[in-house]
Amino acid sequence: MKDGATRDGYGAALQDFGENPKVVVLDAGVSDSTRSKKFGDKFPDRFFNMGISEGDMVCTAAGLATAGKVAFATSFACFLLGRTMDQVLVSVAYSNTNVKLVGTHTGIAVGPDGPTAQMIVDLAYTRAMPNLTVIQPADYEEAYQATKVLIDHEGPVYFRLGRPKVKGLYDSNYKFEIGKGHTIQEGSDAVIFASGVMVQESLKAAEQLRAEAVDVSVVNISTIKPLDHNLVAEQARKTGAVVTAEDHNVIGGLGDAILDSLASQDISVPVRKVGVRDTFAETGSQDQLFEKYGLSSSNIVSQVKEVIGKKSASKASV
Repeated sequence: MKDGATRDGYGAALQDFGENPKVVVLDAGVSDSTRSKKFGDKFPDRFFNMGISEGDMVCTAAGLATAGKVAFATSFACFLLGRTMDQVLVSVAYSNTNVKLVGTHTGIAVGPDGPTAQMIVDLAYTRAMPNLTVIQPADYEEAYQATKVLIDHEGPVYFRLGRPKVKGLYDSNYKFEIGKGHTIQEGSDAVIFASGVMVQESLKAAEQLRAEAVDVSVVNISTIKPLDHNLVAEQARKTGAVVTAEDHNVIGGLGDAILDSLASQDISVPVRKVGVRDTFAETGSQDQLFEKYGLSSSNIVSQVKEVIGKKSASKASV
């Protein structure tokens, strides 16, 4: 298992699987940081640095897609989506073009870059757009495999990546599939559905809970849309208590996707959402911000205990 940022897995995969002549990569002047430069160095005739002009980049990617290309349009998520909603909605989602929107530096894990660079609403933007698939890998290997899959996948995708280096969870024996969640750890008292960097925090929380004889499942939801409804139902029915964990606003992201799934399947269990509580954060280290805004493993532990308490109270009242 390889430690590394998910953006690093993306860049390495573009470099390794970019021989496909249909693949083109566009970047908005930050290719060093997004790691798309690796593709540009190896395949310069199919790499386009569009400068600080994200709207033009998305429209150009859509045009290339209509000409048969697999277009990866890459930038920091705050710029990629913050400046291009009309182009993404009309030229990518509505037109159902084969564009992969790759947003890096997501969530408050960006830390010192400050609140305007901490993209915490992108999942809400993209989940609500018809035709768009939404993917957020949890580690380097999953990002690497997902990028390979996206080259062959037909249709528009939002691919959400992070800046910080994270601990490796998977090796090459793992197989990423669009639409499939992965149960990393089985438990019986509650389930934590997590995505991206929050999978790491959830595993830390599970370890702390184990020391207190609390046994939880940890499920990596790397495809947020379409969601793995069968796995959500299976884990929710088995454990009877659900916590979601995401580095995103609690409105419109993974937590709401899980709640929608439970409601549509008539599953009634106690649920708590861990995420940014509808506020802007501030400058600080990832650890400082995660602690202050409730994304730390210790807060996940608290939320798990709360839903287990609700479950027990419900049984007692029957």
